[in-house]
Order: sequence, then structure tokens, then C-alpha cells
Amino acid sequence: MKYLTQFLRITGFTLVGELLQRLIPLPIPASVYGLVLLFAALCVGVVKLEQVKDAAGFLISILPILFVPTAVGILENWAMIKSDVIPIFLLALLSTVVTFGIAGRITQSLRKKEEKKHETP
Repeated sequence: MKYLTQFLRITGFTLVGELLQRLIPLPIPASVYGLVLLFAALCVGVVKLEQVKDAAGFLISILPILFVPTAVGILENWAMIKSDVIPIFLLALLSTVVTFGIAGRITQSLRKKEEKKHETP
């Protein structure tokens, strides 16, 4: 029952993200809205980490399975994209490096902030 409750909590944030994506005319995916809302709820304490940790861990563990449809789509459309495979690859590589860099910087700043919080008496 614990996993179901946690999964429903995460799904609720995803649903709210879907609603926001339909209401706000910005080119932001609904999943990003949901993740930002869940992150904000975790930061302000509306949702405790223990309330989503196990289900989130499970979802992360099955994440590679979610890439299978994308790979199949690439294979099905290979004739159409093979002439542009180099630019596509370079864009994917660049966006991955930028994403890693931004995520690393954010993680470092959050860790420093957390360390300062624990150092202050």
C-alpha cells in the first residue's frame, strides 16, 4: 500500500503538470511542470521525501525501459533522418553536456548551502 500511495502522489503532481501545460501557453512539457512542482513541494516541506522516495527509486530503476519506444521510433524513421544524423548527434551531445554541467552546478550549490546550514550553530 505504501508504494501505491507514493506512486499516486507522484502521479498527482504529473497530472497537475498536465493541467498547467494546457493552461499556460509556453512551450514547456507537462512533465517539467510536474517535476518542478514536486521539487518545490519537497523544498517547502509540503511533501516529505519519505512520502515519495521508494516509488521514485523504483521509477528511476526502470527508466531505461522507457527509452525503448524512442529507439524503435528512430529505427522506423531512419530513412528520413539518416542524412541529418551528424547534426542530430552533435545537438544531442551538446545538450547532454550542457544538462550535466547545469545539474552539476546546481548540485554543488545545494550541497554548499546544506553544508553551511549544518555548520552554523
